[in-house]
Amino acid sequence: MTVRILIERTAEPDRQGELLDLMRQLRAKAILRPGYISGESLISVDKPGMHLVISTWHSLQDWKAWENHPERLEIMAKIERLLTSPSKTRVFTEPWA
Repeated sequence: MTVRILIERTAEPDRQGELLDLMRQLRAKAILRPGYISGESLISVDKPGMHLVISTWHSLQDWKAWENHPERLEIMAKIERLLTSPSKTRVFTEPWA
């Protein structure tokens, strides 16, 4: 069952460069993980500083393995320090799956 992960993050304007660098690091590691299919990062056009990351994984188990992986947790700790509020993560799947 393929899953799609949506993660929202908002940072102050002066922290955008740091956030983008850490998000690139996270993506570089994620693409090497078993089950990773694809990902994209978007910036809101009407909410300054808001980022949306969408990734697709072969299974919920693959995502959970990466979500709890020590390398991810280390980078996520750095990301969370830059944000104005905690990241929001939501997991979706196809309704007919």
